[in-house]
Amino acid sequence: MITDVFCKILNGELKADVVYKDDDFWVIKDINPQAPVHLLIVPIRHFLNIEDFHKDEELLGKALIVADKVAHKQGLKNGYRLIINEGDHGGKLVPHFHIHLLGGKRLGPKLVKE
Repeated sequence: MITDVFCKILNGELKADVVYKDDDFWVIKDINPQAPVHLLIVPIRHFLNIEDFHKDEELLGKALIVADKVAHKQGLKNGYRLIINEGDHGGKLVPHFHIHLLGGKRLGPKLVKE
Protein backbone atom coordinates (compact mmCIF):
# COMPACT_ATOMS: atom_id res chain seq x y z
CA MET A 1 0.00 0.00 0.00
CA ILE A 2 1.27 3.46 -0.95
CA THR A 3 1.41 5.82 2.03
CA ASP A 4 2.65 9.20 0.82
CA VAL A 5 1.02 12.31 2.26
CA PHE A 6 -1.28 12.84 -0.75
CA CYS A 7 -2.55 9.26 -0.67
CA LYS A 8 -3.27 9.73 3.04
CA ILE A 9 -5.22 12.92 2.29
CA LEU A 10 -7.15 11.26 -0.54
CA ASN A 11 -7.96 8.29 1.74
CA GLY A 12 -9.22 10.57 4.52
CA GLU A 13 -6.35 9.77 6.89
CA LEU A 14 -5.10 13.36 6.92
CA LYS A 15 -7.02 16.61 6.63
CA ALA A 16 -6.53 19.13 3.85
CA ASP A 17 -8.25 22.28 2.69
CA VAL A 18 -9.86 21.03 -0.53
CA VAL A 19 -10.92 23.68 -3.05
CA TYR A 20 -11.93 21.38 -5.94
CA LYS A 21 -12.75 17.71 -6.52
CA ASP A 22 -13.76 15.63 -9.49
CA ASP A 23 -13.48 11.95 -10.43
CA ASP A 24 -9.77 12.27 -11.28
CA PHE A 25 -8.27 15.13 -9.26
CA TRP A 26 -8.36 16.94 -5.97
CA VAL A 27 -7.04 20.49 -5.62
CA ILE A 28 -5.84 21.38 -2.13
CA LYS A 29 -4.21 24.38 -0.49
CA ASP A 30 -0.47 24.03 0.07
CA ILE A 31 0.38 23.98 3.80
CA ASN A 32 3.47 26.13 3.16
CA PRO A 33 2.25 28.68 0.59
CA GLN A 34 4.83 30.50 -1.52
CA ALA A 35 2.30 32.97 -2.99
CA PRO A 36 -1.08 34.41 -1.97
CA VAL A 37 -2.66 31.52 -3.90
CA HIS A 38 -0.72 28.24 -3.73
CA LEU A 39 -2.68 25.14 -4.62
CA LEU A 40 -1.73 21.58 -5.47
CA ILE A 41 -3.42 19.63 -8.26
CA VAL A 42 -3.24 15.98 -7.16
CA PRO A 43 -4.45 12.97 -9.16
CA ILE A 44 -6.62 10.56 -7.19
CA ARG A 45 -4.83 7.60 -8.78
CA HIS A 46 -1.26 7.30 -7.57
CA PHE A 47 1.21 8.40 -10.23
CA LEU A 48 4.81 8.67 -9.11
CA ASN A 49 5.93 10.88 -11.98
CA ILE A 50 5.15 12.09 -15.49
CA GLU A 51 6.43 8.85 -16.98
CA ASP A 52 3.55 7.02 -15.24
CA PHE A 53 1.13 8.97 -17.45
CA HIS A 54 2.48 7.44 -20.69
CA LYS A 55 -0.43 4.99 -20.68
CA ASP A 56 -2.95 7.71 -19.79
CA GLU A 57 -1.75 10.88 -21.52
CA GLU A 58 -5.27 12.29 -21.65
CA LEU A 59 -5.37 12.41 -17.85
CA LEU A 60 -2.16 14.46 -17.75
CA GLY A 61 -3.76 16.92 -20.17
CA LYS A 62 -6.85 17.07 -17.97
CA ALA A 63 -4.61 18.09 -15.05
CA LEU A 64 -3.73 21.27 -16.93
CA ILE A 65 -7.39 21.98 -17.72
CA VAL A 66 -8.27 21.50 -14.03
CA ALA A 67 -5.46 23.89 -13.07
CA ASP A 68 -6.76 26.54 -15.46
CA LYS A 69 -10.36 26.10 -14.28
CA VAL A 70 -9.36 26.44 -10.63
CA ALA A 71 -7.11 29.43 -11.37
CA HIS A 72 -10.06 31.26 -12.91
CA LYS A 73 -12.31 30.34 -9.96
CA GLN A 74 -9.62 31.75 -7.65
CA GLY A 75 -9.76 35.05 -9.54
CA LEU A 76 -6.26 34.84 -11.02
CA LYS A 77 -7.14 37.10 -13.98
CA ASN A 78 -3.62 38.49 -14.33
CA GLY A 79 -1.97 35.10 -14.65
CA TYR A 80 -0.55 32.24 -12.66
CA ARG A 81 2.36 29.81 -12.62
CA LEU A 82 2.27 26.03 -12.84
CA ILE A 83 5.23 24.06 -11.47
CA ILE A 84 5.99 20.35 -11.63
CA ASN A 85 8.98 19.24 -9.56
CA GLU A 86 10.29 16.01 -11.10
CA GLY A 87 13.03 13.91 -9.49
CA ASP A 88 15.69 14.80 -6.94
CA HIS A 89 17.29 17.52 -9.04
CA GLY A 90 13.87 19.00 -9.75
CA GLY A 91 13.17 19.40 -6.04
CA LYS A 92 10.44 16.76 -5.76
CA LEU A 93 9.65 16.11 -2.09
CA VAL A 94 6.47 13.99 -2.20
CA PRO A 95 6.54 10.75 -4.24
CA HIS A 96 3.13 11.41 -5.82
CA PHE A 97 2.76 13.46 -9.01
CA HIS A 98 1.29 16.91 -8.39
CA ILE A 99 1.25 20.34 -9.96
CA HIS A 100 1.77 23.54 -7.99
CA LEU A 101 -0.51 26.44 -8.96
CA LEU A 102 0.77 29.80 -7.73
CA GLY A 103 -0.65 33.27 -8.22
CA GLY A 104 -2.23 36.30 -6.63
CA LYS A 105 0.79 38.58 -7.15
CA ARG A 106 3.48 39.26 -9.75
CA LEU A 107 5.84 36.28 -9.57
CA GLY A 108 9.52 36.83 -10.30
CA PRO A 109 12.06 34.39 -11.71
CA LYS A 110 12.56 31.28 -9.59
CA LEU A 111 15.64 29.61 -11.06
CA VAL A 112 18.32 28.89 -8.48
CA LYS A 113 21.80 29.82 -9.67
CA GLU A 114 24.79 28.15 -8.10
